[in-house]
Amino acid sequence: MGKTYTSDKYGGGCLCGGVRFETAAKPGPGGYCHCADCRRITGSAFNVSVAVERAGFRITKGEPKAFTKVADSGNELTRWFCPDCGSPLYTASPDHPDTLYVKAGALDDPSLVQPGHQSWTQSRVDWSVIPAAIPSHARGSREGLPWPASAAA
Repeated sequence: MGKTYTSDKYGGGCLCGGVRFETAAKPGPGGYCHCADCRRITGSAFNVSVAVERAGFRITKGEPKAFTKVADSGNELTRWFCPDCGSPLYTASPDHPDTLYVKAGALDDPSLVQPGHQSWTQSRVDWSVIPAAIPSHARGSREGLPWPASAAA
């Protein structure tokens, strides 16, 4: 999807398109989180979220589902996601009632993401840094993979 916002709206949504959102203010600084919960929720080495003002955020299509859990920090976090495709969308915490943390990958325009910090680095996995020498492919490759090509996406 391309940029789906006007000069005063920034858009995003899930993989299947069933849930869409917009925020009136440009997303604020982002952050990497290396905690175990963020690894599990993203299925990756870390989570990247950007802060947005709750007052300017609205769901424009669909109804996300929520899951609430007390994190290792002791903070209660509610994670919102698409009930159909499972895409993580944003996180909310009663400790920050005026802010939502939108998942960077849910934004239509990834250039808006400007991470400024990392948290829970004590939980960072060694493989979260991609070595410059590792073979890279601009659009994907099935050649030289250590698993069957039929399993590659």
